[in-house]
Amino acid sequence: MSVVEEGGLLQDGVLALLVKEPSHGYDLRRRLAAALGPLGETLNAGQVYVTLSRLEKAGLVVQEREDAPVRGPRRKVYALTAAGQERVAAWMAEEAGPRADVAEFHLKLVAAAESGLADPLALVDRRRRELMRSLAEVQHAALAHDTDSEAGLLLEGVALRLQADVRWLQACERTWSVRTSRGKKGGRTG
Repeated sequence: MSVVEEGGLLQDGVLALLVKEPSHGYDLRRRLAAALGPLGETLNAGQVYVTLSRLEKAGLVVQEREDAPVRGPRRKVYALTAAGQERVAAWMAEEAGPRADVAEFHLKLVAAAESGLADPLALVDRRRRELMRSLAEVQHAALAHDTDSEAGLLLEGVALRLQADVRWLQACERTWSVRTSRGKKGGRTG
């Protein structure tokens, strides 16, 4: 199963990438694949167009025609509706939850930076607080169980996963801090 077969991830990602400007399906596919790296290699243009069709039926995007393309025929270009903008804002604001998908959170960071709707570092900080709360709850529950019990083993697994997610967020913070500082420096000189 590819990382983008889960409809919500692809729909929210497509909507978020349309915040900056209207786009056609092929460009959206390219941007999603670039954001997801090897995990997005299985994403094909057909998936993006099916998603755009669903989003259009839901009233979240509208289809337009490209103005005088440089070459080739005019293509369908999709733009967000007000409802689509509200959905993206809600996605950026929602908590990821204890079983959040790493690829979805990564795409949210990329979309936040590209759209300007949220600060990726603020999203990382919020996610870290969520994970630390969950980790504290799991560690508290683990104290009530023998580490050799089935429940104790499960709680240890959950704690290890949460700790790994916290470490990954540290890597996210390093990367987005560098990108943010580069953007600020570029803004002052440009």
